[in-house]
Amino acid sequence: MTRDLILTFNAGSSTIKLGFYALEIAGPRPLASGVIDFRDASFAVRLKREDETLSGPISADPGDLTAVLNQAFAWLAEQFDLSRLAVIGHRVVHGGDVFKGPARITDQVIAQIDALARLAPLHQPQSLALIRVMRALYPDVPQTASFDTAFHATNPPLVRRFAIPRALYDQGIKRYGFHGLSYHYIAGQLGDLAPEAKVVAAHLGSGASLCAIHGGISIDSSMGFSTLDGIPMATRSGALDPGVILHLMGEMGQSLKQLETMLYRESGLLGVSGFEADSRELMASPRPEAAEAIDLFCLRIAGEVARLATSMGGIDALIFTAGIGEHQPGIRSRVATRLAWLGTELDPKANEAGLRCISTATSRVKLLVIPTDEESIIAREAISEGTAT
Repeated sequence: MTRDLILTFNAGSSTIKLGFYALEIAGPRPLASGVIDFRDASFAVRLKREDETLSGPISADPGDLTAVLNQAFAWLAEQFDLSRLAVIGHRVVHGGDVFKGPARITDQVIAQIDALARLAPLHQPQSLALIRVMRALYPDVPQTASFDTAFHATNPPLVRRFAIPRALYDQGIKRYGFHGLSYHYIAGQLGDLAPEAKVVAAHLGSGASLCAIHGGISIDSSMGFSTLDGIPMATRSGALDPGVILHLMGEMGQSLKQLETMLYRESGLLGVSGFEADSRELMASPRPEAAEAIDLFCLRIAGEVARLATSMGGIDALIFTAGIGEHQPGIRSRVATRLAWLGTELDPKANEAGLRCISTATSRVKLLVIPTDEESIIAREAISEGTAT
């Protein structure tokens, strides 16, 4: 039997994204993309293939992942010959210092991923649960893990260190960086720039970060020990004075769980505006709190671009990617305006049209919009690790 089908998983806190690829000599060829959104009132697995969108209803309890995936894959088996599955690839948020590249999933690898859950308590358990269910459903199909932190393994030790007691660094309290699969993809899309170009890539979505890429290699990033660090996000705070945490726990008596909920789910754009986490809604709102949330978001992005340029000793290009970065010209314009002192000069028409290059011919820093594709990196890494003999 020919096994020439690749399946990828990109699990979030409330969605599971799926990708189907054909295994070909030239590399993985996209066939279809899908999503299971646990927030949908009409719970289903949705599949987009060419110009066709299909939906398979799921009646299982959303809290029962095994039942959900059993139903989803019973329906997906009607769309694809799943007996042709060659490999299944998973995105895993945290690889710590253990995984500096993709890994074929074994019992030992699962134990190592599980041991890292303490470093990503809101993300790692979901990935592990998905891996375990899919291994039970398809025990004979090789499965692989692609790690969001791996791309940043090239960051120098100085960048990774916090100014806290030295022994803590050896205990894993250091900067790791995230969104690495996205940045890995972007680094491979810079053929129109010089090989040694100094690039800042801004992955702006509900989770958001920036990365300094020099010669295709990660040098520094805005996220550090956790996915809370860096710029404000939809509901996450971004960088915060540690004294605020001490005050909230001490003087105000908040518990660790209360703080975790506040910092991950009640802060960022939602926290500043007081009513909305979606930047599109905030951009359209006449309320001053909405404008303030957007202005703070763009201010912090611009400040992080400048910091990352310092890490590289300059900047040749700024890349906008992910949901906000790719689709919201108003955000791009505000960031570029704040960086005019650095040499960014936006072409308003190109920006509104969403062209790849949105800077003027005289801009000292090139401004680019590049759609990201994390799933294609997962697929390529799945081939390299899961089909090797």
